[in-house]
Amino acid sequence: MHGNYTEDAPISLVVLDMAGTTVADGGLVEQAFAAAAGRLGVVPGSAEHREQLAYVRATMGESKISVFRHLYGDEARARRANAAFEEAYGELVDAGRIAPVPGAREAIEALRDAGRTVVLTTGFARVTQDAILDALGWRDLAALTLCPADAGGRGRPYPDLVLTALLRTGAADSVQQVAVAGDTSYDMLSGRRAGASVVAGVLTGAHDEAALRGAGATHVLASVAGLPRLLDGRAGDGPRAAEGPS
Repeated sequence: MHGNYTEDAPISLVVLDMAGTTVADGGLVEQAFAAAAGRLGVVPGSAEHREQLAYVRATMGESKISVFRHLYGDEARARRANAAFEEAYGELVDAGRIAPVPGAREAIEALRDAGRTVVLTTGFARVTQDAILDALGWRDLAALTLCPADAGGRGRPYPDLVLTALLRTGAADSVQQVAVAGDTSYDMLSGRRAGASVVAGVLTGAHDEAALRGAGATHVLASVAGLPRLLDGRAGDGPRAAEGPS
């Protein structure tokens, strides 16, 4: 399925996820979750811990506070867990435990050089997003960076981050001129719900091709490094030619 992706709707705005898509974090989300769960008395290795970790994996890409609200029910516990998670993740980032996905910076620069506006989005809180950007030296790489709070509080799978990117940048005349790329089913749902013409899944993060396509991916790429070629090739070989693994 390729939506309304046509030569008549050139892509002018590209909305990219961070962890797992442009940023390789090496499983830091799970490590930070373990630290947060421990703060709330969940014993590592217990059945409860395994169940919660399975949920975290399944909902990778969702706003983290939403995940903790589901796991812990009441708002106070959810906020304590989220604060512990953000603190633990930030410490791992500060310790140099993240790196760009190979070719990600070059891909973003290529998209920019082609006249496209690039926005980086995340399900983390702003303080964590900023720590990642600082660690990578990416503060000025994208035109805009957004976290759920910047979009009214709702992260993925809602369309709010993508639509906020469009509204804040004014870089597209229509949602058909928007491309979204991410590594989770929630990224795909968010892009489809926002009406983006290109919703590209990448295989460098949490979810596999079946999950990405099941959530509505229009394309699946080995990594974000293939995105400029996909978007540049639409007038020639068409979308499928650059689609990658199938």
